[in-house]
Amino acid sequence: MASKPVNLKVEPRGKKIAKLPSECSIYLQGSTNDLYQRIASQSNFSVHRLRIIKAEDGKPIPNDKSVSIDSTGLRDGAVIQVKDLGPQIAWRTVFIIEYAGPLLIHPLFYFLRPYIYKNASIQPSTLQTLSCLTITLHFLKRELETMFVHRFSNATMPAFNIFKNSAHYWLLSGFLIAYFTYSPTSITASASSPLLTYTGLALYVIGELGNLNTHLVLRSLRSEGGTERGVPKGIGFDWVTCPNYMFESLAWLGILMINKSWSTGIFVMAAVGQMALWARKKENRYRKELGPKYKKKRFAMVPGVW
Repeated sequence: MASKPVNLKVEPRGKKIAKLPSECSIYLQGSTNDLYQRIASQSNFSVHRLRIIKAEDGKPIPNDKSVSIDSTGLRDGAVIQVKDLGPQIAWRTVFIIEYAGPLLIHPLFYFLRPYIYKNASIQPSTLQTLSCLTITLHFLKRELETMFVHRFSNATMPAFNIFKNSAHYWLLSGFLIAYFTYSPTSITASASSPLLTYTGLALYVIGELGNLNTHLVLRSLRSEGGTERGVPKGIGFDWVTCPNYMFESLAWLGILMINKSWSTGIFVMAAVGQMALWARKKENRYRKELGPKYKKKRFAMVPGVW
């Protein structure tokens, strides 16, 4: 026999939600996702704009199908607060917009060189051509992975953050690298060193293929629309916690060896530094959420270094 539902008192937190109900009835065996869906439906509001918090201790209640109401400590008569997070945008859309910047900017600078720079020859150098190809293919791969491979634990993010997130790609990996790489005075316009170029191409290919394989492994651990985490295994995972960041760094090192531009170097340092922070956070999250299932590795991103 099913247990009787508990009645929760509902209050707004911060900005007013016009149709927010004053009470909500739900079974203790139900999931917190059920609670979110019920509040959103009764409020005529997007579930992704809501954050539900226990008034008693201020702890947020996750929107998770695997977390029961009972496990949160909510009981009959408990008070929950509902916060409006503001307009949201899907993470998939965010990534598509971010990567579209450099994906479009590099071919434009490459093909419009004679119109952008003074004394630019019609024919770009070999290194400039390779730079355009490798960077464009890198971001095309990212777009395709976003559309067909990645599964996101969070459905949305605040819409305003799209400007901050896009600046990293549109400005640093887009305009900064492109403007100085395709210039006739750039080091990339000079003759290439075969050993450096071929080594860079090899690192680029290994990095891109390794990164793709890592994303496919991570995809296999999560069901469509799910938030569960599994213990990843395979190429790279025996060395570091986040081989996707390791291979990504390897690919960009290859690009840097090909075009030798200081502007690319600045982006690589910024990107690798950011990925190093993400890798450490993910290492800590794996240990916290997976417990004994996850064997702590000595390094989060770069074997022997970090």
